Amino acid sequence: MKRTVIAAAVIAAATAGIATAQQGPKPEDEIRYRQSVMNVVGRAMGPMGAMAQGKAPFNAAVVQKNAALIDSLMGLHWNSFGPGTDKGAPTKADPKIWKETAKFKQAAEAGQKAVASLVAASKGGEEAAFKAAFGEVGKACKSCHDDFRTKEFHN
Repeated sequence: MKRTVIAAAVIAAATAGIATAQQGPKPEDEIRYRQSVMNVVGRAMGPMGAMAQGKAPFNAAVVQKNAALIDSLMGLHWNSFGPGTDKGAPTKADPKIWKETAKFKQAAEAGQKAVASLVAASKGGEEAAFKAAFGEVGKACKSCHDDFRTKEFHN
């Protein structure tokens, strides 16, 4: 009898674990994930922004490394804007993301395209090409943030 009760408890726990795994991450985890990705993107953009503005000397190796990093990160966080991830933790994601999904997807694609151009420009090692491509990334990021990011955190 005792073994039957233990077996039933183990089966119930395993079934609950499977159900939880199938549900996917919690909204608050998705929010924190996308914020973490964007934090790393921002840190990689910083040195390049300083170079583009003439506040730091142009360094082709740093540009190439950071452009590649941003390129690998840009595709990661878009999926974390799924249904139900508009609430659950403090976020600056504008509720329009979930109402204007086609426009948001278009902004995401524009950002990824601009980053791909930056990667291509970074491989040439030319400062002028970098500055032009970096400017396009900046425009894409700003456009998306202007349209889909609030100024203050909300929950």
